[in-house]
Formats: sequence, C-alpha cells, structure tokens
Amino acid sequence: MNCHPASQPDEDELTAATNYHELTSWAMRSHAERCRIVGKARKEMARCADLLVSAARSDQRREEIETVASELIPLCDALGWIARHGARVLADRRVGLSGRPVWMWGVRSVVQRVPRGRVLILGTWNYPIFLTGVQAAQALAAGNCVSIKPAEGSESVTELMVDAFFAAGVPREVISVLDSSTEAAVSAIDQGVNLIVLTGAARTGRKVLRQAAESLTPTIMELSGCDAVVVLPGADQERVVSAIKFGLMFNSGATCIGPRRAVFWQSLSPLSSQSSSEQKPEWAARLIDSLRAARPVIVHPSARSTVADQIASALHSGAVDEIGKFDEAKLRDTGEMAPVVLSQVPPSHPVLQSDVFAPVISLVPVAEEEAVVEIVNDCPYRLAASVFGSTEHAQRLASRLHVGSVTVNDMVAPTADPRLPFGGQGESGFGVTRGPEGLLAMTNIRTISTRRGRVAPHLSEPNDSDAELLTGVLQLNHGRGFRDRIEALRRLTTAARRRR
Repeated sequence: MNCHPASQPDEDELTAATNYHELTSWAMRSHAERCRIVGKARKEMARCADLLVSAARSDQRREEIETVASELIPLCDALGWIARHGARVLADRRVGLSGRPVWMWGVRSVVQRVPRGRVLILGTWNYPIFLTGVQAAQALAAGNCVSIKPAEGSESVTELMVDAFFAAGVPREVISVLDSSTEAAVSAIDQGVNLIVLTGAARTGRKVLRQAAESLTPTIMELSGCDAVVVLPGADQERVVSAIKFGLMFNSGATCIGPRRAVFWQSLSPLSSQSSSEQKPEWAARLIDSLRAARPVIVHPSARSTVADQIASALHSGAVDEIGKFDEAKLRDTGEMAPVVLSQVPPSHPVLQSDVFAPVISLVPVAEEEAVVEIVNDCPYRLAASVFGSTEHAQRLASRLHVGSVTVNDMVAPTADPRLPFGGQGESGFGVTRGPEGLLAMTNIRTISTRRGRVAPHLSEPNDSDAELLTGVLQLNHGRGFRDRIEALRRLTTAARRRR
C-alpha cells in the first residue's frame, strides 16, 4: 500500500459509481470473498496509522492517543469482525419443513440478503475514521457500491482511509469520494441512491429526510445526543468522577454520547434554600475540583454559537457556573472554553434537552427513581445513557430507559465493541450501524419460494366444500382444546366426502 491520499476518481469512475448495474461483478462475489477483502483493509490501515493520525489532527483532536484509541483500534476491530463473521451474518436463511403450513405442502423457501445498490455516506468531522469507516466497510461487505461525502476538514483523512480499502483489493470503481460541500450531497441524492447513511446533527437529518422523501429513499440517521448519567445511591464515587470526566473531555467534548446531564438522588429539598456547597454530593464536588484544573478545549466552529447561547441563557435564568471559568466572549471569538458544570438549572431550560456539542454538563437532583426514568424518556434526544450503582439496581433501571444504548458502570468505550449495533431513538435518529444488525441494514431482503410436485390446491377451481375444508384446517391447527379439534376433524371429514 502506498501511504498517500487516494487520488480522486476520474469522470468515468464517477459515472460507473453512480450506475450500480455496472458494478455487479463486486455484488456477485461471494459473501465470504467480499468480507475477506474488506477485513484485509485493517492491515493497510495499521500500516499507515501514523499518516491517519496526522490527517485526523484538528483543533478538537490534539492528542494522538485519542485517534488511535477511539478511531483506529475500533475500526480495525470492526474490520476484523467482518472478516470473521460477516459471511455468516449475510448467509441465506433456508426455510424447510419444520413449521410449514399444511397448504404449503411441497414449498421450500430461502431468504436472501442482497445489496441495496448505491449507498451514500454523509460523514462527520468528530470521528471521521471510525464512524465513516465502519459504515463504508459494512456497505462494501454487503456488496454495495459506496459514495462518501466527507465533512469539511476531513477530506484528507477520508481519502487515506479509502486508499486502504483499495489496497486491500476493493475495486476502485466501487468507492468514490465526493467533495465536502453540501451541494455534493444534495446532487448525489438528486441523481439517485438506494440508501443514505447520515451521521450528524438533528437539524441536518431533517434536511436530508425532506430530500430523501421525494424519492422514498431509505435512510439510517445517526444523530445528536443529550445523554444522561444516572448516579444511584451507593455508586462507586471514584468511578463516577473518572468516567464523567473522561466522557466530558474526550475529543474536546465533541462526542455524541458524551454526558450532558448528571442525574442523582437529592434528599434535601428545595435546592434554592441551601448553599451551593450543601447541594452537591461528594462525587460532584470532586468532579468540579478535577475539571477546574483541566485545560481549555477548542469548540468546533459549527457548534460555538449554539453552545454559547445555551450556557449564557441558562446562567441568565439562574443556573450557577460551578467551575466559574465560562467566558462567553472568548468562546464566540476563538472557540476556546473551559469545561462547564451547571447547577440549579431551571427544569424547563432548553440546555437540559439540547445537543450541546462541548464539555458542558448539568447537575440534576431528583427525589425518586421514577423522576429519573421520566427525565431520560421525556428528552427528545435519546441516543444513550449511563447508570452507575450496584449491578442489579443499575441493570433494572437501564431496562426502563428508552434510549439506543445504556452503559452500566462505564461510559462511551463499550460502544466501540464491533459486535454491538449503535443507533438512537427520538431526535437521536433511527436505524443502526455496526454489529450484525448494522451489516444487515446495508441489504435488502429477497425471498425465493419454490414449489415441488403437482399438489397445489389453491390452483383448483373452488367448490362448495372448500370453505368447510379450510375452516376445519383452521380449527384443527389453532383451536382452543380437544373438543374444538374433534369438531375440526368432523368438518374436515364432511368436506372431504363432499369433494368426492
């Protein structure tokens, strides 16, 4: 593999990439062969790891370890999983004799997973290698051709990643990299695709859905989050502090499943009658002290205005900046900000239900468990949540939360498991990527049923006894008890005599 960005496809390659009928040679390869080739790309990415890390560096991504840990390792793990298990997931499902309805005598069926055709991936800037890479890999393994529209600023790293697929043996005409403009995405959808996969903000998702609706193009929407961290009584406080700090500061807070609300039991009420120090549990005080020493981050230009507006509005409404370092002017002018921990936020304030893409978290005290469930399930963004506490209690609460992913006594990291699907609910989107479910989402279903033999009762001319015969079959198969089945046998016998 040559460790340099992939060259842009020429006009003929772009034409081929938009005409799936010319790419059937890739689709017609076996599942095993496609999965093996796609999985081989992990070896090429490992070889060019330094270049990928360098290309992924940005104002939000300053530490090389973040790129290696959050992007390269999870992507290569996912590619390895596809190589080992993808063919089995995509294999035909044969429907044989067991459970076959009596009137389907002689019929055997097979359920096949076939490529959708042309898959358009609208990439994201915060994790351009891992998120876009897994989506592309699963689409390719399923036999599709792929067009990637990278986010602005992610062009170089996207081309390097695509070059790894080429070096692994994926035909060059099967993948195309579009330019990073919005117009490129709009044009690609207008020209016609068979599936759109978007990772981005909810407002972007609405725009894409409106355009996709015109052609009834299916979509997978991996959108924003406003995740809750639930701290149960008896939780390991050291684990709580370290996990929240990690999730809040990782990738400069530009993580869709980063913690935005810390929900915990508060026995004293009302909060307004107590001093700030009396309101906070021990873990919250330790978290604030730890974050006070954290270095500032640079908020992405696309998020600065929203973040500044939400924090300033919350403070104006009576919320308290516990760290005390929020500088609205600096955030708007340069994007630099220290982490923000808000307390005493009015329950109705939008910051508690908004996709704030920065290291901002609000402390939300509650009096009972039912309030926790209500807070999480009533939020429009329901991508993920974390619960800290005894395993039994935390798992019981997790089962009541209407979100895409719940992590117990941890945060963010388990979602990189290549075996697990990932997706949200509500305004956090729909559909999944990753894992077996994500691989199957890149396919259409085709069912082939074959009748053998000459018996085909439904093709015969109907007679007066057919209704009695079919009713007898119905009652024999689905009657309530012994007497009903005896009656069904009587009706079958009578109907059979009439047909003679």
